Amino acid sequence: MRLLTSAAAIAAVLTLPVAAHAADAPVQVTLDASKPGAVIDRHVFGQFAEHLGSGIYGGIWVGKESTIPNTRGIRNDVVGALKALKVPNVRWPGGCFADQYNWRRGVGPERKPIGAGEPNTFGTDEFMDFAQQIGTEAYISVNLGSSTAQDASEWLEYMTASADHALGAERAKNGHPEPYKVAILGLGNESWDCGGAMSADFYVNEMKRFSHFLHSYNPAQPTMKRVAVGPSGGAENYTEEVMKAWKSRSWSWDIDAMSLHFYATGGWPPHMADTGFDEKDYAVLLKDPTAMDDMIKTQSAIMDKYDPEKKVALAVDEWGAWLAPTPGSNPGALAQQNSQRDAVLTALSLNVFARHADRVRMANIAQMINVLQAMILTDKDKMVLTPTYHVFHMYVPFQDATFIPLTFDAGTYTTNGVTLPRVDAVAAKDKAGKVWIAVTNIDAKSPATFSVSLAGVKAAKASGQTLSAPKVSSINTFDAPNTVAPKALSAKVAGGKLTITVAPASVTVLGLN
Repeated sequence: MRLLTSAAAIAAVLTLPVAAHAADAPVQVTLDASKPGAVIDRHVFGQFAEHLGSGIYGGIWVGKESTIPNTRGIRNDVVGALKALKVPNVRWPGGCFADQYNWRRGVGPERKPIGAGEPNTFGTDEFMDFAQQIGTEAYISVNLGSSTAQDASEWLEYMTASADHALGAERAKNGHPEPYKVAILGLGNESWDCGGAMSADFYVNEMKRFSHFLHSYNPAQPTMKRVAVGPSGGAENYTEEVMKAWKSRSWSWDIDAMSLHFYATGGWPPHMADTGFDEKDYAVLLKDPTAMDDMIKTQSAIMDKYDPEKKVALAVDEWGAWLAPTPGSNPGALAQQNSQRDAVLTALSLNVFARHADRVRMANIAQMINVLQAMILTDKDKMVLTPTYHVFHMYVPFQDATFIPLTFDAGTYTTNGVTLPRVDAVAAKDKAGKVWIAVTNIDAKSPATFSVSLAGVKAAKASGQTLSAPKVSSINTFDAPNTVAPKALSAKVAGGKLTITVAPASVTVLGLN
């Protein structure tokens, strides 16, 4: 690896809040904009909102009578924060909850609670209102596990039919005369486990029936992307059965995507602490994005056998860090804090999806608010944005941008017997023609210098944001909400080369101007 020795070559090095010494070996990156890849579908940046813990109640819904500022019961601070992320879709109502969900209990003036924790005051109409307020598309996961295709079809009629239909008229009577749009339809959830513990061949038969009988009645959104249940992690039986069936499908049914669920845990069951962890636990958890890459390759290879043209997308519609519950919280609520480690994990995972943009065209991080690796944490009237939120915000320019391959030697970073790549980087060109590059320094102790050769790009400077923290375990709290917050940066490009030095354990996104 060639070292930078010329003062001129490092003239554009950024001044960043890093340790005084830079890494000895700059990472030589070559960007060639003349060889574009696939479009990074904006749906890769989707969110997931399940009726679990305080994800819905307290996170989104506070009720119309709440003193917390709200619009029709939906908290305004959360809506404002999510609008900034340009959320492409929100998956709802689950998760495992979806395969027990009775939509009829959640519509109309008299809601029917499911115990004290689920009053059903946030139902279909409230979710659609929420989706419209944040400007996203609805990804509805229907109950394939414990209900019928008839019931799911009637839910679609309630949501998407005009008032000329009986259930469309019921929706209008409930105060919502205009049909809703359902862009994405999940045909069950984890049917190999909580969704009914079905064998793969049994699920495929159910999938065909649901795919055939469920339709959108809304002429403004006549087609829905149908997402079949796929594998958990590296399991292959569901992938084989679903894709084999798809290849021999008849005119009467189809799917557009198959799901993959994979969580970063550092070993099952979830046990790693969300705060106060050391560098070894930082590194152990960050090995899982590499495992994600391997699983996508495995599943994609199976899908390629039946679908070489890649018509069926792989939808990673549950992913993220799943850690031990925050001490003192209800273990079933899956509440956990969110640290700079989560920020780095997010960037590495999004980079994996970008590299597989030809097959991975949808993903939903779990979950949006207060549950698992959340964007936002709330407590009564307080709200705080997590490091994961900031990475999603920094990556907004990558939505529907065209992937640009980079070549570089990632090197290695070893700590406490755990070895990882030292750095990572991706690039893309947005619809306006602007080139963006995201660099991640995984090394928790040393800054990293990137020297990026910009073949085919005319640029005089770069500007964007960098996200670093005092420690890899640093978090944002309600009392200290900006411990981990992005900082603006800019740099000149000299001799067709951009050179930047970034902090340890940091994420940086720059646009070339």
